[in-house]
Amino acid sequence: MERTYDTINEQTARTAKHINSFDDYAAGSATAEYKKYVDRIYAVVDQIKERKPHLTGKAVKMADRYSRKLAEYYNNYYRNEASCPSVMISGPANFPVRKKEKQNRRREKLMKDWEYLQSYAGKIEYLLTMEQPILSGDENAVMLLEEKLKKLESDQAMMKAVNAYYRKNQTLEGCPELTPEQTETLKKEMGCDFHYENKPFMTYQLTNQNATIRNTRFRLEQLKKEKDAGTTERENCFFQMVENKELMRLQLIFDGKPEPEVREILKTNGFKWSPKNGCWQRQLTGNARYAVGRVIQALEKMEAAGTEADGAVNIS
Repeated sequence: MERTYDTINEQTARTAKHINSFDDYAAGSATAEYKKYVDRIYAVVDQIKERKPHLTGKAVKMADRYSRKLAEYYNNYYRNEASCPSVMISGPANFPVRKKEKQNRRREKLMKDWEYLQSYAGKIEYLLTMEQPILSGDENAVMLLEEKLKKLESDQAMMKAVNAYYRKNQTLEGCPELTPEQTETLKKEMGCDFHYENKPFMTYQLTNQNATIRNTRFRLEQLKKEKDAGTTERENCFFQMVENKELMRLQLIFDGKPEPEVREILKTNGFKWSPKNGCWQRQLTGNARYAVGRVIQALEKMEAAGTEADGAVNIS
C-alpha cells in the first residue's frame, strides 16, 4: 500500500539542534524520526487491510491525516525550538527573556498537539485491536452482521463442547476445541475466586452469549427487511421525507433554510443537519418515524399560532 509522507524542514531542525545543544545534528534525523512514527501507523493499516478489509478505506484516510498532521507538528516544533537559543548555549548576558517565555508558552501548546496526535494514532490501532460497532448505514452492514452472528454461534458451540469435555473428563487437557494457550487461560480462570461453578464456562456466560445471539439475529432480520423495502419518499406541506435505506437514515428535505424556531424543533427531536446530504436526518428507526410526527405537530402548532409578524410562519 502506498504511504504518504510530508516534508520535514531539515534546515529548521538543524538550527533548532545547534542553538539548543552542543551535539552535532545528524543529517536527515528529523525526517527519519517523523517517518518512524508514520510507518508504525501504516503497518497497522496493512494489518487492517488483511484482517478487516471493510475498514481499510477508513484506516487509510485516518493514516494519511495522521501523517499530514504529524509533519505539521514537527515543523512547528522545530520552528519554535529555533526561535530562541538555550541559555546554556548563548550565555546569560543579554539573554532574550521575553522571547524565551513566549517559546515556553508555545511549547505547552505543542505538547497538547503531540498528545492529541498520539491519541489519534491510538484510534487507528483501535480499528485493528477492538471489535467495531456495526452501523446500520454501513453498506456492508448485512454482511458484517451475518459474519458476527456466525462467529457468535460458533463460539457458543465451542463453549458447550468444552463444558461437555470437562464434565466427562474432569480436565481440559487434550480438549480438541482449545489451543494450548486457551487451555492455560481457562485453567487460570477456573482457579480464581470469582469462578464459582465447576465448569470452564459458567452458566451466566452461556446465557449472555445466547442473548447476544438473539439480539444480533433480530437486528439482522430487521435490517434485511428495511433494506429489501428500498428507499421511500413522502411529501407534506412542510418538507419531503425520505427513508434512505442505503444509508439507513430518515431524511427531511426543506425548500431552503428553515427558520431558527424550526431548526430548534428539528434538533429537539434528534435531527441533525447533514451538509453532505443536504438535509436534516437521523438514524432510521421506529423512534425516528415517531419523531417525524412530533415535528409535524409542532410545525402545525406554530403555523396556527401565527408567530410571525405577518401572520404566517415561514418554515422553509
